[in-house]
Amino acid sequence: MSADATDERRRPNMTLFWLSAIAGWVLIGYGIRGLLQHQVDTRASDLGWFVVGGALVHDLLVAPLVLLIGVVVARAVPGRIRALVQAALIVSGALALFAYPLVRGYGRALRNPSSLPHNYADDLALVLALVWAVTFAFAIVRLRRPR
Repeated sequence: MSADATDERRRPNMTLFWLSAIAGWVLIGYGIRGLLQHQVDTRASDLGWFVVGGALVHDLLVAPLVLLIGVVVARAVPGRIRALVQAALIVSGALALFAYPLVRGYGRALRNPSSLPHNYADDLALVLALVWAVTFAFAIVRLRRPR
């Protein structure tokens, strides 16, 4: 096999890239169109502040914190269980992010007791404790097993 054939196989499919990029921009345009057509319901200015604020919070707080945690895990956790700890951290972050609106009570209706009827902070703590208990159990097994 020649070097040109190998390079051809490694080259990304640009047609697929551009088709997916165009599809993405069409969906973004559709969303912006809906936002502007339904300004009363969507409160476009609030959404704008949310998007800009979310980007700033992510770039100035969340991303550096995640990088710092990654460095600490890489240096402090033994290699045999590092993947377990990383997986538990990823699952914990996803759970916390998903549960945040529920924990904060967004969407709770005062006159509808069936809207958000649970204590979601306790539920999140229980699920996170379960994730870390399972991680701890697997880590103990992995550390006790001979190399």
